[in-house]
Amino acid sequence: MPSIPGHPALTEFGTTIFATMTQLALEKDAVNLGQGFPDTDGPPEVLEAAVEAIRSGRNQYPPGPGVPELRTAVAAHQQRFHGLEVDPAREVLVTVGATEAIAAAVLALVRPGDEVVTFEPYYDSYAATIALAGGARRTSLLRFPDFAVDEESLRAAFSDRTRMVLLNTPHNPTGKVFTRTELELVARLAVEHDAWVVADEVYEHLLFDGRRHLPIAALPGMRERTLTISSGGKTFATTGWKVGWLTGPAQAVAAARGVKQYLTFVGSGPFQPAVAVGLGLPDAVFTDLASSMAAKRDRLVAGLRAAGFEVPVPEGGYFVLADAAPLGVRDAEAFCLELPDLVGVVGVPASAFHDDVDAARTLVRFAFCKRDEVLDEACRRLAGLRRA
Repeated sequence: MPSIPGHPALTEFGTTIFATMTQLALEKDAVNLGQGFPDTDGPPEVLEAAVEAIRSGRNQYPPGPGVPELRTAVAAHQQRFHGLEVDPAREVLVTVGATEAIAAAVLALVRPGDEVVTFEPYYDSYAATIALAGGARRTSLLRFPDFAVDEESLRAAFSDRTRMVLLNTPHNPTGKVFTRTELELVARLAVEHDAWVVADEVYEHLLFDGRRHLPIAALPGMRERTLTISSGGKTFATTGWKVGWLTGPAQAVAAARGVKQYLTFVGSGPFQPAVAVGLGLPDAVFTDLASSMAAKRDRLVAGLRAAGFEVPVPEGGYFVLADAAPLGVRDAEAFCLELPDLVGVVGVPASAFHDDVDAARTLVRFAFCKRDEVLDEACRRLAGLRRA
């Protein structure tokens, strides 16, 4: 039998930390705050629209760019919430989740030897996708606990080989929302180096405490060099449907579509029109979602602090980064592997999202997108760390 070496570009990555920790949660019957998916369903109108689509026979291949009503809904959404004019026919591509959108964009625009600038910690698929494209990642560190952009570090990450900036705001795993000043700095550097920006904005409706999402594409001169990515999974609690999209200049969208057709061709047929319904729901649905998630954030932050962690308050998203050093922890990865046995809770070591692992040596990511009773039980168990 021929050897099965795996793709050489992925040698350093192995199995994702999410799979490892989720398996531990199952084996140990632990409360799983490791993986970022809600444990409740989203708006009933969205769910019913999917059922209706299935029953009405929309179960075959959808059009390659996505069903027309979803592309139209995405364009309307960008105008309604962000003031961005998007042509649904030429400037929208529906993908199998945001992860495929990221892969299609990077593989379409990055050539071997090109450099991609991103912030660390970063969502783990970024590094793997850059490697598959033959690119080199250059990172700028968002340092605990305030995660502010360091201008000197960011400038040093750019070079004459920079092809792309991969930006995520609201940011996973820190919960940071990039300020206008920080986005303007990223934009200036992208223009100076004639680089594309790929903006991962899947948490665009999950900003807290009165914050408003500002897409980098809305800044002067950025629309023509930005591909913006989002999805219905986080907004409508339908992560398993895998309905994402990207928007941007027609030629760049076409290039991403050229790659996407050889990744999945198409997908999520009956779920696409359902997400279109969701994007047209009243403003109150979106504001209520953010308010509900902020309350969950506060619940988990309070519980983690009571258990002895140092915890900055996330500004958006699904996650909180907690420092376990006050509990005597010196290695978060080892701590996370022991945590299910110690108290029956699963988190993810933040080092999985870092090149500079020393910067995250004692940091753990926990998800708060869970039912209140689940969060309360996790906090009750975590309180046992003080007694251990």
